[in-house]
Amino acid sequence: MPRGTILAVRLFAASVWLLSGVVFKLLDVVPRHRQIVAAVVGEAASRPLTLAIGAGEALMGVWILSGARPRTCAAVQTLAIAAMNAVELSVARDLLLAPAAMVCANLALLAAVWYAALRAPLPVRVS
Repeated sequence: MPRGTILAVRLFAASVWLLSGVVFKLLDVVPRHRQIVAAVVGEAASRPLTLAIGAGEALMGVWILSGARPRTCAAVQTLAIAAMNAVELSVARDLLLAPAAMVCANLALLAAVWYAALRAPLPVRVS
């Protein structure tokens, strides 16, 4: 895979995480995200937990931009998305705009992330 393609995938994936974390959760531009969290943990804990989730998503975006440990980063993204989707689908499905489309979009994102991660150059080890 050309380096430009790997960079494009990293920029796209980072933008998804940064948008979701900063805009939707930290800035609470889309209150539905907080409502989904409230469906899981209750209204009282929803804002602090939404902020923590948003911070984690923003940090994921920064990690992706750094290019450090792309395979580990892809694995963490996979675990995070799988966990969030499982919880959302089982507890807050009525708050999701399009559950099937969400799963398909997340699978496409993860496919691109893994494609780029597995083709990223391995770090050079100095003995």
